[in-house]
Amino acid sequence: MYLGLDLGTSGLKGLLVDEDQSVVREASAPLKVRRPHDAWSEQDPDDWIEACRQVCAALGDLSAVRAVGLSGQQHGATILGADHAPLRPCMLWNDTRAHAEATAFDDDATRAVIGSITFPGFTAPKVEWVRRNEPDVFEAARLILLPKDYLRLWLTGEAFSDMSDASGTGWLDVAARDWSDALLARSGLGRDNMPALAEGSSPAGAISDAAAAATGLPAGIPVAGGGGDNAASAVGVGVVEPGIAFASLGTSGVLFAATGRFDPKPETAVNEFAHALPDLWHQMGVILAATDALEWLSKVLGRGAAELTGGLGALQAPGRTAFLPYLGGERTPHNDAALRGAFAGLGHASDAEALTRAVLEGVVFAFADNKIALEATGTRIERLVGVGGGTRSDYWLAALATALDVPVELPVSGDFGGAFGAARLAMMADGAGRDIATVPPIARTVHPDPALRDAFAAGHDRHRDLADRMKGLA
Repeated sequence: MYLGLDLGTSGLKGLLVDEDQSVVREASAPLKVRRPHDAWSEQDPDDWIEACRQVCAALGDLSAVRAVGLSGQQHGATILGADHAPLRPCMLWNDTRAHAEATAFDDDATRAVIGSITFPGFTAPKVEWVRRNEPDVFEAARLILLPKDYLRLWLTGEAFSDMSDASGTGWLDVAARDWSDALLARSGLGRDNMPALAEGSSPAGAISDAAAAATGLPAGIPVAGGGGDNAASAVGVGVVEPGIAFASLGTSGVLFAATGRFDPKPETAVNEFAHALPDLWHQMGVILAATDALEWLSKVLGRGAAELTGGLGALQAPGRTAFLPYLGGERTPHNDAALRGAFAGLGHASDAEALTRAVLEGVVFAFADNKIALEATGTRIERLVGVGGGTRSDYWLAALATALDVPVELPVSGDFGGAFGAARLAMMADGAGRDIATVPPIARTVHPDPALRDAFAAGHDRHRDLADRMKGLA
C-alpha cells in the first residue's frame, strides 16, 4: 500500500491506496488559521505534526505501506533555528502583508528566473518582511522550509523539497530546476539555508525510527519528493501533458495547465512553475477566494453554503447584483494585494438568493480572467477537469462551464486531489512509471449553456469594468 498526505490550509488529509490505485482508507485532522491582523494568515507548524499523528492513528495498521508521498499548501515561510525548531508561526500562502517587499523584489531579471511576478504570497518577500520587522528571528534563522517539507523533516530527519513547491518560493531557477544563488543572496541567504531538491516522483528521505514509532509507518521506506498542492492534484487527475487542464473550486481557485516547455509570460500574472514530474512544467492562474468567498457569505447570512446554493435551480443569466471576490487581494490577473471585494447593483430586491448567485458568478468571472491570461501565453485548453468542494454545486458548475465556454469533466466519485496525487508520487518513488498518472474515469460532463453564452460574456465584461473601478479605492 501507499500513503499520500496532503497538508492543506484547513486540515491534513491522509489517503491509503493499494497497488491498483484503489482507495483503502482515508482520514483527516482539522487545522486552524490565525489572523491576528488584516492581511496576516498564520499557522503553528507543530499543529501539522499533531495532525499527522492523528491521521496516521485513524488510518490504523500502516505496516504494509511501501512509500509515502507528500502534497502541501505552497509558499508558506517556515523559519527554523539551529535546533530545527520553528522560530515563529508559519506565514501562509494567503498572507499578503509582504506586498511592499514583493514589489521591491519584482523586476525583469527576477521574473526571467522564477517565471512569474513576485507575488506577496511567495516565500521570499515574507522572509524579507521578517528581516525588516523581526530582525532577531532572521538572525537566528538557519533553515527555511515549505509547510509539507517541515512535515517531511519530522518524518525523515532530512531537509528536502521538490521542484514544484520550490518554484513558489521566489528563489528557484525554474528552467534549471535549481536554487538561484543570486536570488538567495538578495534575501541574505545561501544554499545552506535551503533544503536539498528532488523531483516529485523521486525518493527524498526515508521514514526515521522515531517517526516510525510515532506513526506506525515502517522505518526506512521512502518518502517521495511530492509536490505543491496544485501540482500534486494535477498528478492525481492526470493533468500531466499539454492541452489538459483542471479548474479547482477550493478555498482558493486555480486554473492549471501542463506544458512541456518553460516559456513564461510574467506580465500576465500567470505562474509558470516546474511540475511534480521531471521535464515538465505548468502554468497556473490563481484566485485567492473561491469557495472562501461563499463561506464568507455563509457566515454573514448565518446560513450554510450548501443551503445557499441548493435552492438556485437551473442556471440563469447574470443578475443585476454583481460581486468581486477579492476579499484579501487578488493574484491573477491583477497582482494587487490591496484590491478588495465589492457588491454592485444592490437594490431592495437583492435577497439571499441574489447575493449567492452574484458570489458564484463573481468567482467564475475571475476564472474567465484566468483563462484569458493563460491564453495570452499561448496555452490552449482542450480538455478541462473540475475538482474541489465547489464542484458539488450543479449551479456553480454550469456557470463555470458557460463563463469559460469549455465543457467541465467531473471524475467518478472519489478523491483525486492532492492526497491521491501524493500517493501516486509515492508509487513512482517505489518504482512505478509516470504512466500511472492517468485521468480518472469521468462520471459526467457539464456543458456550456449556448443560450446564456452571450449573457455570461456581457456579465464578464461588467465584472472586468468593476474590477478596474475598484483599484485604488480599497
